[in-house]
Amino acid sequence: MILYFTGTGNSRYVAQNIAKEINDEIVSINHLMKQKIKKQLVSKDRPFVFVCPTYAWRLPHVVTEFITTMTYSGSNKVYFIMTCGADTSNSVSYIKQLCEDKNWDLKGIAEVIMPDNYIALFPSSDENTAKQIIQRANPLIHQIASDIRNEHNFIKIAPSGFKGKIKSGIVNVLFYKLFVNANGFHTTKRCTGCGKCVKLCPLNNIELNNNRPYWSSNCTHCMACISCCPNEAIEYKNKTQGKTRYYLK
Repeated sequence: MILYFTGTGNSRYVAQNIAKEINDEIVSINHLMKQKIKKQLVSKDRPFVFVCPTYAWRLPHVVTEFITTMTYSGSNKVYFIMTCGADTSNSVSYIKQLCEDKNWDLKGIAEVIMPDNYIALFPSSDENTAKQIIQRANPLIHQIASDIRNEHNFIKIAPSGFKGKIKSGIVNVLFYKLFVNANGFHTTKRCTGCGKCVKLCPLNNIELNNNRPYWSSNCTHCMACISCCPNEAIEYKNKTQGKTRYYLK
């Protein structure tokens, strides 16, 4: 069973390609979160495969919470695939600890470089650059799928060293404390009240009022709302004006 969380499509793309190659069931964590579905996930004869983006050099907190609170049966073997713009630093240590807590046999961890999408702080990849990055990622995705199919052990993440420990530790904590909230999201005159942002938000943090979206406090900065708006009518503070929106369909 392949479970993925995605904001702008990178992790969904990786999960779908792995699922296609190994002919395994694929499940959207976004959907389970949005529908508040709590059920036992069963994978009898195949490992669980988790695919998600990297937020501040670790698993997104909402994904860690999801993994921790859900129940699993069947196989105790797991793989973690993390998409990122550059690296995942010391995320491997936190994944290993999570697997120990769940009594899982960690078979592999891999990072896949994909186009940048966190436009709340950084520029996103333009269309041509994004295509090139994805093309370079495809052989690695194929190799990961092959390893999972054959249940090979692998760790395809370079050692992070002291700097990586700081980024995945102290910087991660400060990032969530200082930046991860919905206070800066707002709409412009281009908003038509279509409600797509409401449908896409995995945490049900957006609702329409008089055909205008309003954000509550439960935000994970997945960038789904701002990147998928058909009219580019959503902005974040004064940080996103003029920036290319990135969404991989």
